[in-house]
Amino acid sequence: MKLKVCGMKYKDNIQAVANLQPDYLGFIFYDQSARHFNTTIPELPKTIKKVGVFVNAEVDFIVDMISKHNLHAVQLHGNESPEYCDKLRKVCHAELVSKSKLQPKNDVIEIIKVFSIKDEFNFKQLEAYEDVIDYFLFDTKGKLPGGNGFTFNWNVLKDYPSTKPYFLSGGIGINEVESVLAFLQKPESQYCYAIDVNSKFEIEPGLKNVEELERFKKEIVSSEQ
Repeated sequence: MKLKVCGMKYKDNIQAVANLQPDYLGFIFYDQSARHFNTTIPELPKTIKKVGVFVNAEVDFIVDMISKHNLHAVQLHGNESPEYCDKLRKVCHAELVSKSKLQPKNDVIEIIKVFSIKDEFNFKQLEAYEDVIDYFLFDTKGKLPGGNGFTFNWNVLKDYPSTKPYFLSGGIGINEVESVLAFLQKPESQYCYAIDVNSKFEIEPGLKNVEELERFKKEIVSSEQ
């Protein structure tokens, strides 16, 4: 099971969390977020993928951020259409790969499309995205696009109709370890690719509790051994 820690903001904290070797670190390029990232990402281990999180951003802005920060993945947290995702994928490939601005052996930008859920969800809307994104991410529907601190009803995922891998997100903290482990034993977790954590591990917006993250990672990883 992969681990993504999102909403990173402060250099020393980024490096401390990176020492835990999560699979993904997320940086939010959305100026209305309390976790808005507007500085330089420190050098990270090559095993960690850097994810840029965007909300209804212009494609050119995303491309600029990919190039500036050498991002490996883009997380779309707004109302981005399938057509938008297709355009973004093609532009990234044409402009970044041709200019050799991607890291070696990384000739594609992973695209993660977020969908928010509360107690029910119409999975039909995923069909149009199947061929234009790499992963779905299921988060909790709230007032803000992410970082709301509440879990959604994971039983909804019993009706997940796709084989596309997905990230499970929304209000997952150290107190949810047992719930996550129980979920991972269920059939609906078959295509769960990663656990995404953010606000429930924060001391303040953007500042993560490294000790709790280390404990969470150990408990989740040890369960798979």
